[in-house]
Amino acid sequence: MVDFLDELEACVPALRRYARALTRNIDHADDLVQDCLERAISRRDLFRPSGPMRPWLFTILVNLHRNARRSEQRRGTHLDADSLPDLGTPAPQHSHLALAELSRAIDGLPLEQKETLLLVTLEGMAYAEAANILDIPLGTLMSRLGRARASLRQSTGEVQQPHLRSVK
Repeated sequence: MVDFLDELEACVPALRRYARALTRNIDHADDLVQDCLERAISRRDLFRPSGPMRPWLFTILVNLHRNARRSEQRRGTHLDADSLPDLGTPAPQHSHLALAELSRAIDGLPLEQKETLLLVTLEGMAYAEAANILDIPLGTLMSRLGRARASLRQSTGEVQQPHLRSVK
């Protein structure tokens, strides 16, 4: 039990980072991670220590997030008045604008593409590990990742240069 909790605790920073990127809300992300940890502890008998705990926890987190999104879609979105921008705020620097544009573009991705992109790019997971967490074939993961990247390039105005082959 102690080893289980120690390994669980070591995964918390990565879970929080991924949850924050998925939800774009610190409070919702913390709630999501807490729900994930509670579920993992209550179902620790289901964990098979044949591999690392991290993919198992990420699978739980992704499923909880998907369930919350489905529930939110049925209820409608909640607009928090505190999150509305202050209209009197001066424009941020150019780099902040570029980051904000990228953030909006990521938020605009379909959930499947967003989950895939964040697992691979933010968490640095191997393709096979991310596909296993999302419970999809590797080819589907690669396709979603490619579509997400293409969509981001289009949304941010970045034009992909054609690959040039050297002529011998």
